[in-house]
Amino acid sequence: MAGSSTPELVAAVSNAGGLGSHGCAALAPGKLAEDIRAMAGRTNRSFNLNFFCHAPPAIDDAHHAALLDALAPHYEAAGVAPPTGKPAAPFDPFGEAALEILLAHPPKVVSFHFGLPAAGAVAALKSAGSVILSSATTCAEARWLAARGVDAIIAQGWEAGGHRGVFLDVAHDAQIGLFALAPQIVDAVDLPVIAAGGIADGRGIAAALTLGAAGVQIGTGFIATEEAAGNRLHIAATRAGADSSTRISAAVSGRPARAHRTGWLDAMAEVPPAPFPLMYHYVNPLRAADAEAHQFSLYGQAAALAPEGGAAERLNALVADTKARL
Repeated sequence: MAGSSTPELVAAVSNAGGLGSHGCAALAPGKLAEDIRAMAGRTNRSFNLNFFCHAPPAIDDAHHAALLDALAPHYEAAGVAPPTGKPAAPFDPFGEAALEILLAHPPKVVSFHFGLPAAGAVAALKSAGSVILSSATTCAEARWLAARGVDAIIAQGWEAGGHRGVFLDVAHDAQIGLFALAPQIVDAVDLPVIAAGGIADGRGIAAALTLGAAGVQIGTGFIATEEAAGNRLHIAATRAGADSSTRISAAVSGRPARAHRTGWLDAMAEVPPAPFPLMYHYVNPLRAADAEAHQFSLYGQAAALAPEGGAAERLNALVADTKARL
């Protein structure tokens, strides 16, 4: 939920008895430290900090020129100039700067997307008392994570909003739905499995627990709460019922992500993306020119099940609904 979670949302969920989680992937070190202080000032309960572990990106001149050429009609139609200069990553993968901050203020839980950081970083966090989670989209990824010391595995189904956690074979994403994925990962590893993707009410939670999950991770289900930083399109999606439409695309960030479907996003499927997250360099002029037409609004397939209101109220309703279903 990078860009959608806030310290207020994290604290509200933790204070209500859940594990509030903050998307820290795009935060500069100073902002990360600031947000940790803000969360610690609002709750004395555990919370989770989430980071990306992508490889540092690079792009050659030929690919750069091909992207500018492919996007030229889009720039012209939007009335904007193409970006100048070689692209620079808007944020870095989890590294020494973030690790130093976490070791100074160890959170109870640290979670990762796109694999894991270096073994030394994982060991340091565990020695500091942090529980380590990471996302898997296949059994092979789950086994890879288990072999490298994670404490629990997040089984991320195809339904989930935002970036896919796939990391072993990004080019051939298996695209497994949660109800097929979760029980297979439960059988594949001797670790707690947290189900994620398409869960936004008690029915989904009860089903995930029945499939063997030890718990659930919910993002889209909280994206329209008062404490979240969800944009207008997130809110609209929760009101659209079954008509809210999403698609998986790598054309905006460079990695597959589930976002609100638009004509522009469909057209971008023909553009060979730059490595994540360099692709933002090429599309940000379009997004800045017309956020409506060139939006990249990330949410999952269960958006229609995610009502507005306060986060604590939302969590309490989920718990009550789950108990009733079970």
